[in-house]
Amino acid sequence: MITRDFDAFLLQARATPADVGPACAKAAFIVAPEAFRLAEQSASDNRYMDLDIEVGADRALAQHRGLQLAMSQTLPTLCFPGHVDTPDALFPNNVFATVPGRLILGHMRHPVRQREVERADIRGFFTKVLGYEEVDLRTQSGVCELTGALVIDRARGLGFAGLSERCDEAGAAAMHAAFGLRATLMFDLAPGEYHTNVVLSVLAGRAVVLAPSGFADKAAAEAISALYAPHAVVLDAAQKNAFTGNCIALAEDQCWLSQVAEASLRSEQRAALREAGFELVAVELDEIEKAGGSLRCCVAEIF
Repeated sequence: MITRDFDAFLLQARATPADVGPACAKAAFIVAPEAFRLAEQSASDNRYMDLDIEVGADRALAQHRGLQLAMSQTLPTLCFPGHVDTPDALFPNNVFATVPGRLILGHMRHPVRQREVERADIRGFFTKVLGYEEVDLRTQSGVCELTGALVIDRARGLGFAGLSERCDEAGAAAMHAAFGLRATLMFDLAPGEYHTNVVLSVLAGRAVVLAPSGFADKAAAEAISALYAPHAVVLDAAQKNAFTGNCIALAEDQCWLSQVAEASLRSEQRAALREAGFELVAVELDEIEKAGGSLRCCVAEIF
């Protein structure tokens, strides 16, 4: 099922067991922010970027290295080099995604990001080393920026596709099929929002963090919250802008987010995450966040 009907989705989702596979990835890869700079094309529809601010390449590299060192204590974490001509490559989850045995290639909106899909080293690692089959979504017309646009409950095979300039209905349908999902809910993001994973995160299949202000129709946020109740953490607009919704469960008991995002949480929200079984792990990423994404955007999961 792929639908915009909240009630129909909830009916099926609530009856769907958590038996698809692991809720969290077995490994991950990241891409270094070489010659860190802001991409003008990406800034055209990413309001979290400001081309007038200065960015520090050395500091971004150091923070990225710190992210890899921290992540490696939880799961195997590979780092591929970045390239000067692909400044957004440090956010590989929009371009590359996996299910067991398959590497999925996204259909990116901007030419500067379309170049990333051609990476022979990343694709070769999956096809030649791991023996994964490629599923190339560039062959269909829909725009679909993978796990930036689509938030997935891996345990139950549920998808949440926020539609924007970075993902249309055709692209959502292509991702629904490529990821082999049981049910996907489509909804419009609020004007100015570019990716779903900035306003929504499903943590290990049992909790949700979301910002209703990032949804065009608040009923969509309410439906998703109801599905994961009582483990639903609702963010205000300021927390959304601090990338608090751009968090990820890298282990069944760990919620990872940036230091800025973690600092924005209120005491009752921290308690709600603890009650859901999550320890908060915060990493310094404020320089990288100037590029319009945060911790979850940096992580390409390997299933």
